[in-house]
Amino acid sequence: MLGVFSSSIISPPDELVAAGCRTPSPKISSTALAKRFADSNTAAVSLQIGDHVHLAFTHHNESPLRPRSLAVKEEIFCLFEGALDNLGSLRNQYGLPKSTNEVLLVIEAYKALRDRAPYPVDHVVGHFSGSFAFILFDNSTSTLFVASDQFGKVPLYWGITADGYVAFADDAGLLKGACGKSLASFPQGISKLGAIFREREREKANGQSRELWGKKSEEICSKQTDSYALVEPVCSQLPPLSPLPFSFF
Repeated sequence: MLGVFSSSIISPPDELVAAGCRTPSPKISSTALAKRFADSNTAAVSLQIGDHVHLAFTHHNESPLRPRSLAVKEEIFCLFEGALDNLGSLRNQYGLPKSTNEVLLVIEAYKALRDRAPYPVDHVVGHFSGSFAFILFDNSTSTLFVASDQFGKVPLYWGITADGYVAFADDAGLLKGACGKSLASFPQGISKLGAIFREREREKANGQSRELWGKKSEEICSKQTDSYALVEPVCSQLPPLSPLPFSFF
């Protein structure tokens, strides 16, 4: 699976930028990366969302124990790879029908985080048990949510393309040819990231209901939960990011 996002969605991580500067290497553009994925994977499904997001996946060469899937609901796009061991109990927890698969479950869990905030990210992801990685993009809020299980059973990598896009993929070779040395494993099992959560408050004035949106900044630091990143548009005032445990190539 592949997700490519412009700097208007996510700022390139400083560590990846620095790695590319220390050892310059050939890169290709985000458009060329998406084309390379489509050309090298039979029956690939590809989605272009505006000018800033590209998502793609294929069932070609997928593991039967880690199937890939794509779902779209209410402008929420999600790529999922792997399996949740507790899918049945999660369906019950969120009041979902038995036909709900992993990728739809992730979307519903994210919606609960978004609409019933403030919830910390690990309150949702921490309930997931199994081997998984997913890339979720909410087009209505330009929010990117990326996560993997704490043991890294499903490999996930990220890098920076020649035109400054941040790319996520489960294939290190694909990104290595596109991002050069600006490439690393997505951090597993620990994440220290500044995240912004929306708090929705309802006020009644003159008999009318009015929604006020506020923003609350928190720093998430968990050594026992899954690895995750919740990123809002770079125009938001994020607190400084703490160093991440990268494994560079």
